[in-house]
Amino acid sequence: MTPAVALRLGRVSNLPTVWTNALAGVALAGASPWQWAILPAALGLSLAYLGGMYLNDAFDSAIDARERPSRPIPSGAIEANTVFALGFALLLAAVAVLAAAARAFDAPPEAAVLGGLALAGAIIGYNWNHKGNRFSPLTMAACRLLAYVVAGLAATATVPGPLLAAGAVSLCYLIGLTYVAKRESLGRLGSLWPLLFLAAPLAYGALLAGGTAGQVALVALAGWIGVALWLLRRRGPGDIPRAVVSLIAGISLVDALFLAVDGWPGAAVLAFACFATTLVLQRWISGT
Repeated sequence: MTPAVALRLGRVSNLPTVWTNALAGVALAGASPWQWAILPAALGLSLAYLGGMYLNDAFDSAIDARERPSRPIPSGAIEANTVFALGFALLLAAVAVLAAAARAFDAPPEAAVLGGLALAGAIIGYNWNHKGNRFSPLTMAACRLLAYVVAGLAATATVPGPLLAAGAVSLCYLIGLTYVAKRESLGRLGSLWPLLFLAAPLAYGALLAGGTAGQVALVALAGWIGVALWLLRRRGPGDIPRAVVSLIAGISLVDALFLAVDGWPGAAVLAFACFATTLVLQRWISGT
């Protein structure tokens, strides 16, 4: 497998959004995100993300052969069985690294291991049964929700109220995003009401973003969601895929809002940087 194939399979352009999930999860659990232990936590979530992306291509190889023959497996760049093996190996590695992250935070590793296994199970479940499943946006959103929870468990072995509230908000945003993503290959949206889920972080910010950092993050997120919705409304050639990758990058803006509201403006700035990095990387490596 060449490095280019590995990068395409992993959709690595979206990795910065996983790193901001780690920052937000740790901060909302009541720990400081400015610790070296954040690095293994972010690495563990990154490995879980990569494992999920590899398994997505492996499980979807027959469908991709019809709809996206340029993907690595149908194009003959790599065998499906190899991608399956790599995907499961990455998930196992993720659990091990998350346990190491808990030790680095001086938290008991058992909670992080259990959370990591739950995340791995959700990832496998989504990839195994998401085509034609009307509830798959909820399953995909649950995977991101668990990313926050696992980061929090690695840091403190607890899931406090602020983390659960932010996780629920992120769950809603991801439901809306995944709904749009599932229609990327169709070139049309269908029902519009699921897009209302994208407004959940805006409502959260309107209620809680009292300081300058929170208000800036709220305005930036609202503007970016507006850009994605404008693309969906215009619906020109390629506009739905552009809206999808825009909303994916917007995950880091959601995390910037969480961090700003929780009193970590410096970490919110870092989340903004990850948002910009995602947009740059998406120009080189497809985010979907």
